[in-house]
Amino acid sequence: MANRPVHFIWLLDCSFSMQGEKIAKLNYAIREAVPEMRSVAHDNPAAQLLLRTVTFSTTAQWLHQTPVPVDDFTWQDVQVDGMTNLGEALHLVARELQTPPMPQRALKPVLALVSDGVPTDDWKAGLKAVDATPWGRKAVRVAIAIGADADRGVLQEFLGNPELQPLDANSPKQLAAAIRWASTAAVKAASQPVAGDGSGVSPVKQPYAPPVLDDDDDDDVW
Repeated sequence: MANRPVHFIWLLDCSFSMQGEKIAKLNYAIREAVPEMRSVAHDNPAAQLLLRTVTFSTTAQWLHQTPVPVDDFTWQDVQVDGMTNLGEALHLVARELQTPPMPQRALKPVLALVSDGVPTDDWKAGLKAVDATPWGRKAVRVAIAIGADADRGVLQEFLGNPELQPLDANSPKQLAAAIRWASTAAVKAASQPVAGDGSGVSPVKQPYAPPVLDDDDDDDVW
């Protein structure tokens, strides 16, 4: 079977509300998840896992615009800065979900959104732009809500499926578990054939069950 790309894109909230422990734990959790993503990728030799990251604060920008094979991927810590322009980030991603630059023969991309606040720009226009692309509509989407101030309604609309719920991360331990789950379960789901792609293989139904995240009294709560 030919090797087909799976594009995994992190969309990370880097607004000022993420400063301190939240951004430190997010950087740590993603860095620690990379080896597990490599392991999942090696278990799916028919898929080539490619990683990218876009951050959003007062502006949105690519940390990795060029897709990086997971075996070559090195995490670079992100920093906080300003507002929460999620809409701008979604527009950046929507442009990358066009064909081209996306190849016609790819597996479903993964869009993983992590946020602790309320968007400060026109996020609905950005989401509309993503939904207008064929690959955006097919994408496996996961959303992680950090802390009590995260706008779960926005994250729910991003998911675009009433059977899916944002994953709550109200402590460092829960954030680590959520990032680990998003990094592995979503890749497994995306590694299945796309409906109507001519492969002759029946796709596995999305969604997939998120984990139940345990916490303990000794952990900090956001």
